[in-house]
Amino acid sequence: MAASLMPGPKVLFYVQHLLGIGHLARASRVASALKADGFEVTIVTGGRPVPGFPSAEVDHVALPSVRSRSESFSGLVDDDGNPIDDAFRARRTDLLLQTLRKSRPDIVILEAFPFGRRQMRFELLPLLDAIRDLSPRPRLVTSIRDLLQEKVKPGRNEETLALLNDHFDLVMVHGDPSFARLEDTFPLASEIRPRVGYTGLVAGQPPTPAGEAFPVLISAGGGAAGTRLVSATVEAAQLLPENVPWGLITGPNLPQEAFDRAAAEAPPHLKVMRFREDFPNLLASAELSVSQAGYNTVGDLLGAGCRSLLIPFSAGGETEQTARAERLAQLGLASMIAEDDLTPERLAGAIERALAQPKPPSARLDLDGARGSARLLRTLF
Repeated sequence: MAASLMPGPKVLFYVQHLLGIGHLARASRVASALKADGFEVTIVTGGRPVPGFPSAEVDHVALPSVRSRSESFSGLVDDDGNPIDDAFRARRTDLLLQTLRKSRPDIVILEAFPFGRRQMRFELLPLLDAIRDLSPRPRLVTSIRDLLQEKVKPGRNEETLALLNDHFDLVMVHGDPSFARLEDTFPLASEIRPRVGYTGLVAGQPPTPAGEAFPVLISAGGGAAGTRLVSATVEAAQLLPENVPWGLITGPNLPQEAFDRAAAEAPPHLKVMRFREDFPNLLASAELSVSQAGYNTVGDLLGAGCRSLLIPFSAGGETEQTARAERLAQLGLASMIAEDDLTPERLAGAIERALAQPKPPSARLDLDGARGSARLLRTLF
């Protein structure tokens, strides 16, 4: 009788999305790659449900959901828009700790923390203590994107460094070091004691053209911060000829009032949609993508190889998307409009100019970050 395969390491993967869906999408892609590589994966989410994330192939524990009250990430509210209270926090924390004890993982991955998600310290600091007290202690990993938010309050970086050095075993950077390195946006990187490893950019599988095609495809990410792009798109479409079909994906979190207004005011050649799970395949059929510059969207763009016009999200002092868009523009892989400069007229003109340009060169960047994450985590054992 053939010997049965030994189960792989058990992974508990925590991810909290507050405004967009980028953190959840990236974590879900990594979790699926770990599962395919033989890891036993439980993913814990704490935000509003999003179709397709995480995939059904991984175990999923959903905490009572919270979201950010505003684009500035000030305050947490529940699904009904009510500020969360101590009892709500206690319920989430108890469920998270119960999940840790039940799953007995070999590896715990925290998406963003301690570099981000400080709003969730009420449950993550107790989780760190519980992990430390387990025997054997799971390996603790932080999972971060390649470019971090640079404008932080005094003392924040020092606090992050202390948590890393006291608790963590690995900093897993989802990026290609030829494009961006951790020290570019985290000034204390040289003082990090845990290992720092790069996985490559976490992009989806190579796309195949979808049955439905939109030569001009506009997407607003999760949608919570996309109202300005959505309204500018509707007006820009009214300024340009109607001989080219446009598609506008508003994102699942765009306020209903804004979605209804866009759908009512859209000209006939502009189709307004909430969400498309086949977004990467739509990109493969597009001549031009107009989008924000979120991590996952850019990964999909690089994989599809279409022309790209980026309007990076910058509200509340956010720097990450602007830094990404500027680097891509310098490489000749995209053009950009600063969010503060966005008007329907500028958008219409930029779309016309972008369509007249040749397609960008192939990006020589590592886009295999999901499987790269599995390879990196294997080195912990």
